[in-house]
Amino acid sequence: MSIQDQTPDTPAFALEDLRLWVPSQAATGLDAKRLLDIAVSLALIVLLLPVLALITLAVALESRGPVLFCQHRRGRHGRIFAMFKFRSMRALENGAEVVQAKENDPRVTRAGRILRTTSLDELPQLFNVLTGEMSLVGPRPHAVAHDDFYGARIANYTLRQRVKPGMTGWAQVNGARGETPELHHMQARVDLDAWYVAHQSLLLDLKILAMTPLEVLKQRNAH
Repeated sequence: MSIQDQTPDTPAFALEDLRLWVPSQAATGLDAKRLLDIAVSLALIVLLLPVLALITLAVALESRGPVLFCQHRRGRHGRIFAMFKFRSMRALENGAEVVQAKENDPRVTRAGRILRTTSLDELPQLFNVLTGEMSLVGPRPHAVAHDDFYGARIANYTLRQRVKPGMTGWAQVNGARGETPELHHMQARVDLDAWYVAHQSLLLDLKILAMTPLEVLKQRNAH
């Protein structure tokens, strides 16, 4: 009898099947990130319900129009989704031409100015995170019109779309917020986003989340 004949009766595919059930490091990281997104976004939605109600009332009372502004953005792999914000401007641009908000922009309402400088207008995106269209941390999604414009002019622009867009990101906590009047301003932001895509990890996400409140308080380039 050969040594092979003396081995226990174990199916030949057992070890191969076991490999299929062991998650890769990348998959495990994505699962942990998704769990973090769900837990934090759900908790914040519940905790901030009074704040969301007050903002809804303030926006509705100041000017006519919808309380929420829905704009098409590109997410992971270029998929278009509807991103929500509290309406902070009188203009509701969501087409082939979208003009970036500038400092002292006359289109911004009084309540909207407060919402934009404190980033409270972004709170409805917690629902985008909960549904999986966005993440808490990732490159900030731009209007589709801006994606088309900058994607044709910046070589590494579409690297941003290899991951889910985020409510906050590495670029934002490094001061890359607000308008990008010249191409090099957007290039600098894209370079920060590309760095995040190359180095993303749960630990880095936690660091960015911890840095975000401090960045909001600084109000750098927030208008």
